[in-house]
Amino acid sequence: MAWCPSCSAEIPERSRFCLGCGAALGSASEVPTDAMALSTSTPSSYSEEGRFPAGTMLDQRYRIIGLIGQGGMGEVYRASDLKLGQPVALKFLPQVTAKNPQLLARFHAEVRIARQVSHPNVCRVYDIGEVDGSTFLSMEYVDGEDLRSLLRRIGRLPGDKALEIARKLCAGLAAAHDKGVLHRDLKPANIMIDGRGQVLITDFGLAALAGQLAGAHVRDGTPAYMAPEQLAGKEVSVRSDVYALGLVLHEMFTGKRLFESSSQRTTPTSVTSLAKDIDPLVERVILRCLDVDPHNRPASALAVAAALPGGDPLAAALAAGDTPTPGMVAASGDTQGISVRAAGIWLALILVGLVAAVVLGAKTSVLGKTPFENSPDVLAKRARDLIQSFGYAEPPSDRAYGFVVDTDYQNYAEGQANPAAYWDQLARGQPSLIQFWYRQSPQSLASSNIDGVVSGTDPPPIDSGMVGLNLDSQGRLIQFDAIPPQVGAKPDSSRPPDWPALFTAAGLDLARFTPAEPQWASLADSDARAAWTGSYAQSGELTLRVETASWRGKPVFFRVIWPWSRPERMQPVQRPEAGAAGGVAVIVIVGVLAALLAWHNFRAGRGDIRGASRLAAFVFGVEVLEWLCDAHHVSVIDKVKIDEVKLFLGGASWAAFAAGFVWMLYLALEPYVRRLWPQSMITWSRLLAGGFRDPLVGGHLLAGVALGIGISLCSLVGTLSLEHYGAFSVASYTLNLVLDARRLTKEILSTLIWQIGIVLFIVFLFFLLRVLLRRQWLAAAVFILMFAGLGAISVGGHPVIGALLAVLFCFPLVAGTLWFGVLSAVVAGFASFLLGQFPLTTDLSAWYAGTTVATVAVVLALTAYAFHTAVAGRPLFKAGFFEPD
Repeated sequence: MAWCPSCSAEIPERSRFCLGCGAALGSASEVPTDAMALSTSTPSSYSEEGRFPAGTMLDQRYRIIGLIGQGGMGEVYRASDLKLGQPVALKFLPQVTAKNPQLLARFHAEVRIARQVSHPNVCRVYDIGEVDGSTFLSMEYVDGEDLRSLLRRIGRLPGDKALEIARKLCAGLAAAHDKGVLHRDLKPANIMIDGRGQVLITDFGLAALAGQLAGAHVRDGTPAYMAPEQLAGKEVSVRSDVYALGLVLHEMFTGKRLFESSSQRTTPTSVTSLAKDIDPLVERVILRCLDVDPHNRPASALAVAAALPGGDPLAAALAAGDTPTPGMVAASGDTQGISVRAAGIWLALILVGLVAAVVLGAKTSVLGKTPFENSPDVLAKRARDLIQSFGYAEPPSDRAYGFVVDTDYQNYAEGQANPAAYWDQLARGQPSLIQFWYRQSPQSLASSNIDGVVSGTDPPPIDSGMVGLNLDSQGRLIQFDAIPPQVGAKPDSSRPPDWPALFTAAGLDLARFTPAEPQWASLADSDARAAWTGSYAQSGELTLRVETASWRGKPVFFRVIWPWSRPERMQPVQRPEAGAAGGVAVIVIVGVLAALLAWHNFRAGRGDIRGASRLAAFVFGVEVLEWLCDAHHVSVIDKVKIDEVKLFLGGASWAAFAAGFVWMLYLALEPYVRRLWPQSMITWSRLLAGGFRDPLVGGHLLAGVALGIGISLCSLVGTLSLEHYGAFSVASYTLNLVLDARRLTKEILSTLIWQIGIVLFIVFLFFLLRVLLRRQWLAAAVFILMFAGLGAISVGGHPVIGALLAVLFCFPLVAGTLWFGVLSAVVAGFASFLLGQFPLTTDLSAWYAGTTVATVAVVLALTAYAFHTAVAGRPLFKAGFFEPD
């Protein structure tokens, strides 16, 4: 059986007409389907001028110049578009089939699909029209000949000319694939070469959008150029077009068609047998394209171009002044990755740096500077025991706990300019910089925050039966609050409050305190209040105040009040510091600009919608997992089901917002970075496209881990320098990760998402400076100076150290982005935050040592994956390992 080029119906042997559509046929499998590649042989039913003689006006717009060709798919005329003042080609359906609904639908589909692809190597289709009942489409006129005719005329092409045409052919096909368009009929007859040597892919009459083909339409096309899976009616994909591309390349380089029919075919074993002087790289590319298994073929047309001798589609696009497509960026660059020696050096640096980071991290960790023998479980049990001993024995329905840093104490100590006394107090653990808060309630604790995280003050402690307290790291009472019943019967007798029990729980000696007039009031009702002033037994110079209150003999209020303590309900609204305000202003300005650019790129169709959507989906998924790990989930039984539903909606809303913001920022940033610094997007684009086992991706991941460890070492050294001058900082949210594995997982996931956002923000800001200042080195200098200024402001009293720390953090990220790419910068930020901000210890017997083990395990797992992927099965040691590549 042969195939009709008009309707793809099977045609009996020796038949001159298609029984399905009535089209006149030559040799059915040989009749070209493209309008501009039709044979000039004229059937007897037509005159030499065709239906429309030269000079005929059509649709009051087109003046016919002459007949180009005619055949089974109709007639093609050269015409002048008087409205636009340019030559065009007009393609008409045959008269006998002009009313065929199937052909008309295909005609309309050709225009609709072809207009989605705009590229110098794709023939442009302009519009569709109708004259005297005949449908036609207007397209770009190409003054040249088709590749089939050229090959018949001269045989095989010279090697350099064939390579030039092959690269242009790959670029045009990749542009179609980038829009989701499958050509499905790629063959020499549908490839035009004009007088300037420009290559254009034509005839999208059988083209279809990926994923929208099914049934009998899978087998539409020219059988001699169909992939095996297409002939079998199974599927048509990008790799099916790559197979046809391989057949075209074979014909160009050898001058011979590989297959003449749709009979059973196998992959050719040799191409050089037909042409001895073919470059082995060309033969390898052709054989890979013609693999029977689609999964063994190159993943894209750009991958074919990159594998050809001297192939660098990215460099070619930049040289031509074009913006490379995301697929072109992903397919460019080294396909082998970094050398084994480079991977080994990176690995050694990572292992050494990881040990150093753990050692320095242990020296800077607040958990190692203050007595912290009790785990959160021990402190929680201590809290429950104290609450019961104070007379609140009724079992609660819900409870929550965590750590909080007394930042007022930290600021007070730094202001005293006496680091020795400060470190001595920390070593004694009294007063304690870190406090453990615990609260319980007769109802479920449902946070009002969108993240669903319960804290010491959220939900507000105002419901009857709520009890909460704060302990120091050694389990001594610092604060206690209880809410008595709103309505209750008067007791038969009231017992006096047991103030000494509260002092004992706080580790204070009542004998060292003098009664004073109460000043602090509780939110709860009370019938007895008392206050004392005194000092610690270990330090007479640090005075403190104790305030208490009770209701019907049970304590409802207790505070150990330090010199730095402030009444939290009487504080005025705090204005943001200059550094924070400047940072917020920068974020707002960049956010507005990003929104405008994203909308502009979206409307212009320049953004990588697919990559942005995949990144947004990843962010959404990670944020949902983060919410599952961090939120305080309430019971889902009976009356509180609605609380968990609200909690889920809040978490999903935040995840959607974060995903949308990243989508917007990426869509605003990516097209410009792809144009100005496409090399920085190579591995990032490959990873978004699913290249998890790409060697270059592994190499850049490895470099990112090493760079991140270097940043963390600089950060830890900077922290030690700040401590030397009396400053000390610790983030409370990084302390909560020691509570359990769930909280640790949350912090790791949160760090990953934040680093993606931070790197996108940094790259976007750097891009703006690059556009404004015109010089890359000047933009980098201004960018680093700007961050140095923010760092100097944010570290009060130590501007030089703050500026230096900002530079040490910012410079490697910028350099890593420019040298290795966005992927390395993201990984560097991720690794540096894990090792620079998570509490570490070298004492594996400590209760919080599991955090260190987990953190190091994450970095090592990422390193192992990166190293294994970068090496890609190559031998680790061989002769010449230490010699230059």
